[in-house]
Amino acid sequence: MPLNKVRAFLDQNHVRYVVISHSKAYTAQGIAAIAHIPGQELAKTVIVKLDGALAMAVLPASYQVDLVALKKVTGVKDATIATESEFKKHFPDCETGAMPPFGNLYEIPVYVDETLTRDTNIAFNAGSHLELIRMTCEDFEKLVKPMVLKFSTRHSGPFDREPALML
Repeated sequence: MPLNKVRAFLDQNHVRYVVISHSKAYTAQGIAAIAHIPGQELAKTVIVKLDGALAMAVLPASYQVDLVALKKVTGVKDATIATESEFKKHFPDCETGAMPPFGNLYEIPVYVDETLTRDTNIAFNAGSHLELIRMTCEDFEKLVKPMVLKFSTRHSGPFDREPALML
């Protein structure tokens, strides 16, 4: 089960976290709404190819990767979104599209958009379309050691709003 790998890593490093179970959802914005987490706090992992090598671009659910900006800030000649067939085998313990942003567990570099670091907490897919993990951004940065850069733009349109919190 995918959660076990991430959970074992967090436990081994004595990190406090919460597992959030939710009904099945496939889009970051849909997960944010179901789990009642602001889109700014929910991280989505987009697998990209930088000069042909896989990398993780991690950004808020309510944003999208700006490939021109990513190319510029990483200094590569070519930046593209990886296809499922190009990355699926690298995440054998994860459902496609639900990879946790722990590239260090998969030997893939991680780039985090600076907008994601503005909040105290971060939530992300735990390897399945049914569970999230929520932890502090500080602990996430200590464990993953991502490169923090600016490479995103905010979505525009009806799904741009933050989900309403239920009291």
